[in-house]
Amino acid sequence: MVFQNHKQPNIVLASQSPRRKELLSQLGFEFVTKASDIDESVLVGESPQSYVTRMAKEKALAQDHGDQTLVIGSDTCVVFEDKILGKPKDVDDAKAMLAMLSGNTHQVLTAVAIAVNHEVDVTLVTTDVTFKALSAQEILNYWRSGEPKDKAGSYGIQGIAGQFVTGIKGSYSAVVGLPLYETAQLMAKHGCPTSMMQS
Repeated sequence: MVFQNHKQPNIVLASQSPRRKELLSQLGFEFVTKASDIDESVLVGESPQSYVTRMAKEKALAQDHGDQTLVIGSDTCVVFEDKILGKPKDVDDAKAMLAMLSGNTHQVLTAVAIAVNHEVDVTLVTTDVTFKALSAQEILNYWRSGEPKDKAGSYGIQGIAGQFVTGIKGSYSAVVGLPLYETAQLMAKHGCPTSMMQS
């Protein structure tokens, strides 16, 4: 889609995540944020890939009112052995998740969707993240820091948990919450290139 007068369209980031807001700002766009109120339950038999893609689409479409606004929706989930690790319910849940991730490689799936005039385009990014072996004390100390409480998989790579990561294969920004390369490509595809892409 090409927007009229080649001006930047109104852009809505369908999220209140400060991490996604900061990442989108790196692309140089002006935008507003509006969280989408959707049901985030996993469907019976739904794969992690299908789930995260559906969530990104639904978040974008929930804020798409058909008024030439470009809406960006994104969703991230942490996956270990095909199991989605959500936000921890309590300390025991967080300990169990971090024990699973300890010394292993897991996947972080991030989908980004762009909706314009009720049409949606989506891409999925998979990143491998490897953790060092964590002691029970490290896991407890990390929980006490407060950082894991609102994080999928019970950790935030951009915070204290960065010291647990021995390797990453894929997109760092996707693990944080918004894949910058893929988002920039989707924006350009829909007539809204970043300033770096313009002649």
